[in-house]
Amino acid sequence: MRSLTALLLASAALACAEDHPMTLRQAVETALKQNSDITLSRLDEEKARQAVRLARDPFMPRISVGSGLAYTSGFPMSIEGSAPSVLQANAVASLFNRQQSLAVSQAKEDARGASLSVESKQAEVAFRTASLYLDAGRAVRIGALARKDAGSLQQVLEGVREQAREGRALPLAEKQAAYNVARANALASGLEDDCASAETSLAVALGLSPEDRVIPVEQDPPALALPASQEAAIDAALQSNLEISQLESQIASKSLEMRGQKAARLPHADLVAQYGMLAKFNNYDEYFQKFQRNNGQVGVSLQLPLFAGPGVSAQAARSAADVARLKIERDNARNRIRTDIQASFREVRKAGTAAEVARLDLEVAREQLSVNLAQMQEGRATLRQVEESRIVENDKWIAFYDAQYGIERARWNVLRLTGQLTASIEALP
Repeated sequence: MRSLTALLLASAALACAEDHPMTLRQAVETALKQNSDITLSRLDEEKARQAVRLARDPFMPRISVGSGLAYTSGFPMSIEGSAPSVLQANAVASLFNRQQSLAVSQAKEDARGASLSVESKQAEVAFRTASLYLDAGRAVRIGALARKDAGSLQQVLEGVREQAREGRALPLAEKQAAYNVARANALASGLEDDCASAETSLAVALGLSPEDRVIPVEQDPPALALPASQEAAIDAALQSNLEISQLESQIASKSLEMRGQKAARLPHADLVAQYGMLAKFNNYDEYFQKFQRNNGQVGVSLQLPLFAGPGVSAQAARSAADVARLKIERDNARNRIRTDIQASFREVRKAGTAAEVARLDLEVAREQLSVNLAQMQEGRATLRQVEESRIVENDKWIAFYDAQYGIERARWNVLRLTGQLTASIEALP
């Protein structure tokens, strides 16, 4: 029964699985809308926005209404600091509180930092999606070549077997050909598994089910434009890099926190107001010369800290240490970004050189295949020689596609570091 239930569940999961053909732009746009990491960052951003409202709360009047109705025997006394009354109303709000004002400014800066965190997560998700898309496209193309390679090797094996039966080839040659076919089939199967894994990982990155698969429809990834020069890329990165912006936001927030802690020594003033409706049965007319039923008062509560204690200076010193640490991290990030961009440009040049070598090698292999085909038509070459040339050509195609893959990864990494990858992909048609 359990086996039947498991089988039914598996069948239902397979029935719900879908293939989603997408372009690179569609994949990135879907990820930016549905990725769970971005959703979590947006929730943190919302919490930061609500923290601003919470910090402003002391400056908004807080009004409470209630009743202190009580029976009095003898002299009318107070209950919880107020005279017994039919209706009570109290209001309080901060008029001047420098420490709380700086807390509001810090909350606003934290909210800005949370927005930067969302942008950073979006850039990270866009790069991860683009990389997975590139991986899936590579696996599809190379997998097709591997299957074609296996087919050519199968034809070679059949030719060797025929020669072995006629005594024109040794049994060792047949075994070697059979081994080559088995190895090619294993490679093709492995590439198919890699393709399935890449398409599933891409689906998960887009916020889809792990049973779904995203199929790249652009096997040739679009060539995104790089900055004009290495120095231009470095300048763009230092101006727009989200990691540096986040660190600067944290520095500003900690500086405001330090100023707020020092402001604990400053006076602060609160607006206070109170209204009470009294009743005659509380014996007021018996003990006081004049009774007035409606009573109210408005005033300012002023507090001046005379001795704040050593905790204020200690907290300010801790915040100052945090600011110094964040500045060092910011400077380190700038140096790292400069170094990473220089390394990425070198990688682009190396990948371009490797791609040019692979292209020339592929042209040689294709020309050799054309020569062998012409010789076979003239009876000067065998089918085995042609198929072996075709296998070599397939291998060169695989090397060429790998070289192109290396170029795209290196170029996209430059755009990621400069913060231009998402905008470049969204600008695609």
